Amino acid sequence: MKAVLISGASRGIGEATARLLHARGYGVGLLARNGARLEALARELPGALPIVGDVRRREDWERAVGRMEEAFGGLFALINNAGIGIMKPVAELSEEEVREVLEVNLMGPFLGLKAALPLLLRSRGVVVNVGSLAGKNAFKGGAAYNASKFGLLGLMGAAMLELREMGVRVVNVLPGSVDTGFAGSPVGEGWKLAPEDVARAILFALEMPERALLSEIEIRPTRPGRG
Repeated sequence: MKAVLISGASRGIGEATARLLHARGYGVGLLARNGARLEALARELPGALPIVGDVRRREDWERAVGRMEEAFGGLFALINNAGIGIMKPVAELSEEEVREVLEVNLMGPFLGLKAALPLLLRSRGVVVNVGSLAGKNAFKGGAAYNASKFGLLGLMGAAMLELREMGVRVVNVLPGSVDTGFAGSPVGEGWKLAPEDVARAILFALEMPERALLSEIEIRPTRPGRG
């Protein structure tokens, strides 16, 4: 059984990805801060491993990776999905808010990669980073979020070039607007992508043959002028 550790697994894209991968026979580790939501999801996905942790904490990542090895014997893929958005004009952003966004969206994936890399090297595995089209396209009110997602592409772009030589593939998935209620946006807007759409892109990346490196996937809503 191929084991996958998903951060931000308690809702949205992370939850949809966990459900899809579990249905496809993957061993699924669920990492998030909300223990109650993780336990509820794990009850629906027999064999899934709920792990309460904060992606900003190196020790939480190390504990999560250790539990994956204990439960599944290794790790095939890391899915860096956890993220936050604080959307304010630059003039209104505080230093603390910018640090928080960067710590979750940029440092979190870095710490996850560092913790998981020994097992990924052993399995010749995959790292999937859920970025955003906001990592390429700045927008008003998005300074902190844009900075974190632009940074993620730089960080993981370099990692991709380095790690492919060691047998580990790094893939960035960049969605447009997704109907998850992220950063306080309305839920139920039918023009947006569904979380399940992004989950399918992640699954596609995982199931590419080892000889093929699908380094980046952009996915947008079909309706013009949105996302």
